[in-house]
Amino acid sequence: MPQEKRHPLFFNTRRFTEAFGIAEDPGCAIPYTQVDKNFYWSGDGRPGMKYNRMVDIRECPGLNTEECPSGLRGGHRLSEKPVTGDGGKVEALIQKRGGGFMENKSFSIPISRRSFMKLAGLTAAGMMLGGAPDVPKAEATAPPTPSMDFSEAELPVLFNVDVCVVGGGPAGTAAAISAARKGAKTVLVERGISLGGLQTQGCVFPCMPTFAHDSDTPYITDLNRRMEAQGTGPLLGIETDTYYGGGCGQYIPEYLSLVYDEMCEEAGVDILYNAALMGAATEDGKITACVVQTVEGLAKIQARVFIDGTGDALLARFAGVPAEKGSEKTGRNQSMSLRFEMGGIDVGKVYRFFTKELKDDWTRGLFAQIVEDALKQGKPPFLEFAKWKKNEAFFQRGVEQGTLKQDDIVYIQAFTIPGKTATMSMNCPQMPGAIFSATDAVSQSKAVSFGRKMMRRLAAFFAGNIPGFEKSYISREASMVGVRESWRIRGKYYMDAADYFKARKFPDAVCRTAYPIDIHDVDLDLGEKLKKGQYYEIPYRALVTNEISNLLVAGRCASGSFAAQASFRIQPTCMSMGEAAGIAAAWGIRHGVEANAVRWEAIPKNERSYVSEG
Repeated sequence: MPQEKRHPLFFNTRRFTEAFGIAEDPGCAIPYTQVDKNFYWSGDGRPGMKYNRMVDIRECPGLNTEECPSGLRGGHRLSEKPVTGDGGKVEALIQKRGGGFMENKSFSIPISRRSFMKLAGLTAAGMMLGGAPDVPKAEATAPPTPSMDFSEAELPVLFNVDVCVVGGGPAGTAAAISAARKGAKTVLVERGISLGGLQTQGCVFPCMPTFAHDSDTPYITDLNRRMEAQGTGPLLGIETDTYYGGGCGQYIPEYLSLVYDEMCEEAGVDILYNAALMGAATEDGKITACVVQTVEGLAKIQARVFIDGTGDALLARFAGVPAEKGSEKTGRNQSMSLRFEMGGIDVGKVYRFFTKELKDDWTRGLFAQIVEDALKQGKPPFLEFAKWKKNEAFFQRGVEQGTLKQDDIVYIQAFTIPGKTATMSMNCPQMPGAIFSATDAVSQSKAVSFGRKMMRRLAAFFAGNIPGFEKSYISREASMVGVRESWRIRGKYYMDAADYFKARKFPDAVCRTAYPIDIHDVDLDLGEKLKKGQYYEIPYRALVTNEISNLLVAGRCASGSFAAQASFRIQPTCMSMGEAAGIAAAWGIRHGVEANAVRWEAIPKNERSYVSEG
């Protein structure tokens, strides 16, 4: 995709996202399909008929062609997403869907000469908006993921198991351990060398509270107990009007990676580290194997059930499951972060500076009492500071002085880490979402370098301007980009903001949460938070798809809208989703039921990790 696309000036204009024509690919900058008389733009909304997608009739013999204009007769749409371009205007004619003629209706889009020349000569261009008719048509719909057909590939088989989990983040690790505990032979594929994903590799600390009481499922309760045994209790043991519910774990990353290894070993999970997912082999609506790249080369992993814990729905997308990405309103992903830790900090001096000199009461009530008591006892206190209205002028002075840039101070937050004396975890910098995209490989890579520069400027500003940071230094830099949102599947149930605001409950619920719709984007509203005591639930159907019967998807890439995902993306909720996915996978295998046909509510209550109170 051309670099110009990422320029923030064009985020309110249009671009093509898919093209097709009767000629060979002329070098199009977007996905291109060469069509003939066998290709139709599907208007058939029945399951498996690939609604609102260009399909080959030979692959969908039951397609209702009366509802589907042929690719040779036009039938395309235009995306509302941003255009690639450098500002030059191009007038284009739109072919009317299904009309087979040119309509004298023009539109004007900014586009570079190079990009226009690549588009010239195409019969048509269009956006994949679809999904089943009961799924909201969204500009966020993602095009198919480029992949290879590995069905006939002769590759060595590393594992042949009951359950294969891809992605060792909070959701994937919970899924693998839970499946194995239920007797399923399980392998967990992880591209790094530690489990936990953003918890351990991304320096994301601490977990955010769910703001829902009794949300901690058995897996989380067990994890808290194990972390306590490491010598540092993960829970503060307090509740306020702004800090309550489950999911309040403060997990030291270095301890957590060890505990995850131990939990896997006890449950009998085989961990395959340093293995990157390369593709999937499918047959008759099932994944038969996933393909991974290891130090030995490519290999297959065969399993009866697969669980996608990649966070990016990568396994699901390789298998052809429809997905969405970004905001339906702007087309943008949530902003990414590149978190870091700083050591050598006098936390007491930092606390006094913010509270006494800046008159900042961000830390107040019970939290202030915790700090005061710890300082009196000579113990490391738990402290949080953040940029907000009462100290904004202080950080703005850094911009005026030239130490910081305006992007650096959009979001600043820091926490002490119990068990790591004189150390704070920085929930910043946040790379501008208007420039960088979590679903664009080149853009995400550039965001890392951009974020690293932001990190150094912030560290220098803290050291030079905040008492207590005089001897501070960067002690750790995240080895994983902090992606909040990328791709989301369209599953059997599609969650949206109404599920949150109406506090909906489901018979097949796998967990509960009331975490707010937390969108890190300066142009999008957050909406209102649920009242204390209210919560909503996530149904099992949001973890499974119509297209692939032996696949579950857990974590931030479960089925839902951009706004819904902004609530259910936090670590505790992802862990509970993963736990349920593992239990359901093992239960389905034992009872001969496909994963997408499992009725969570039909599993005996004592075997479920969560039972809805309805």
